[in-house]
Amino acid sequence: MGKIRILADDTKNKIAAGEVVERPASIVKELIENSIDAGATEIEVTVTGGGNGTVHVIDNGQGLDKEDLGLAFDRYATSKITSAEDLQRISTLGFRGEALASIASVAKVKAVSIANGREGGHEIVITDGRLSEPVPASIEKGTSITVSDLFFSVPARRKFLKSPRVEFRHVIQTVRRFVLAYPNLAFRLISDGKEILNLQPDTLEARIGSVFDPTYMENILSVAYDKEPYGLRGFVGNLNLVRKRRGEQFLIMNGRYIVDRLMSSAVYSAYQSLISRGEFPFFVLNITVPPEQVDVNVHPVKSEVRFRDEWRVYHVVKSAVTEALTDILQTIPDFSMPERPIAPEKTGQQRDLKLPRFDVSTKPAARAGGVERAKEYVRSFAARESEHEALDLELIWQVHNKYIVSEIRSGIVIIDQHVAHERVLFEQALTAIESSPMPSQTLLFPEVVELPPDDYSVLMDLFLYLEKIGFRMKEFGENAVLVEGVPPDMGWGNEKHIIKDLIDDYQARGKNYASYQEGIAASFACHAAIKAGDRLTKEEMQTLVDRLFATKHPYYCPHGRPIIVNLTLDELDRRFERS
Repeated sequence: MGKIRILADDTKNKIAAGEVVERPASIVKELIENSIDAGATEIEVTVTGGGNGTVHVIDNGQGLDKEDLGLAFDRYATSKITSAEDLQRISTLGFRGEALASIASVAKVKAVSIANGREGGHEIVITDGRLSEPVPASIEKGTSITVSDLFFSVPARRKFLKSPRVEFRHVIQTVRRFVLAYPNLAFRLISDGKEILNLQPDTLEARIGSVFDPTYMENILSVAYDKEPYGLRGFVGNLNLVRKRRGEQFLIMNGRYIVDRLMSSAVYSAYQSLISRGEFPFFVLNITVPPEQVDVNVHPVKSEVRFRDEWRVYHVVKSAVTEALTDILQTIPDFSMPERPIAPEKTGQQRDLKLPRFDVSTKPAARAGGVERAKEYVRSFAARESEHEALDLELIWQVHNKYIVSEIRSGIVIIDQHVAHERVLFEQALTAIESSPMPSQTLLFPEVVELPPDDYSVLMDLFLYLEKIGFRMKEFGENAVLVEGVPPDMGWGNEKHIIKDLIDDYQARGKNYASYQEGIAASFACHAAIKAGDRLTKEEMQTLVDRLFATKHPYYCPHGRPIIVNLTLDELDRRFERS
């Protein structure tokens, strides 16, 4: 017998399923696409266990008769194309006839459907790829498909499924893409008996407000641009909606959510002078392209496409977004200064910006806190002719509301006030999480923080840690919390933004730290610390410096940035060419 053999149909289907069905959200995607292609105006998605238990999708579309119902689960059985030429002008979301066959090969499926104009519907059950005979079933309109026990026939794949909460976030993200691509359709999402979304047909602007937050409607800019044969419609966010992680960027092509780096870079390029590296603007953009000028058959899940003239589409997208941002771009002041020649430094001389050697090991007064005790320590310490440096807290200034400057024996010390406070808060938060919870300062006016369902799910993961840091919150309706108290070192009025930033950082950068606890502490410290531009009194500066040198690592922030720069007298003399 030769080495080459033809695989059995069951094995072929399981291989195909591996390309199409990655997780419960994949099933949700494929079934919603079928519903939309069937002309549905109402789609309901119900999941249990984040989809690990069951996925149930009901629509009011055209439906299938008895003969077509079973045939729809055969591989490469489709009503959407008839020949290879049709692949050149795809106008439907699905077309290959792989999705239902792939799902049925790795899960248990029950399908009930009724064709338009027929009096009775039919039901079939598929287990491990084997179809039952159709039997009469009661259904008023459209199709109902229930998928359960995902990967029961492929146990190795089932082990890779995440927790129900994580899988549910992926389901939410998938549903969100469709509700934004099709604001003219009604969608309902239910999870474990709880209604998450119930959206009626509306404008895209209103749909954005319903899906995210009503305040988004006040911070989005309309995009309407035509350049034959292309068109672009949608909204981009102003700078209030810029976030530090991806997740609120929706690129849609002819009603299909797509992932395309070049087109996304066209949007980011329009924002280039407005945002910093590592920041991501909000956008929901639907590109209209003639079907024959784009190939959607380049990826098993059809999320990647190939444009015939991609650079032309790129410039259309960039021009459209730039036009929408015109008012913002015109308000940016020009701080450019005429160039002035700078005398070159003398050859052979290198900068020596070594950190000063501060003695903190014998600093009980500073560790206990208290500006007066710290001053007393510094005076007594300076009186001794020590080999170490001593800051004089009486000689302290703030420069540009950003840096704290003080004098030492060998020169001057410059401290970045933001990262200094960040180091203080980081060590406090980490201690609070690991051993000694912080107290909480009660807000005079508690704030309601509403979140999208997936962000709310992440907040529930963080809830225990945030309580230890000093946040006092309780559930307040659907996907919302009432913030009643905040950490003692955090200013009031910014609770919502800090909580959102913590969620972003936890998802985007949590794995960059040795532990989730360190990531949460670092994120909190960064967002709650005083900022560059905050004016400090002399006493506040003294207290901050006092607390900084009571930390374990006063020279670097949790992200590795330097906190202190020392300019020696020798360096200053060289700069003024006194040497």
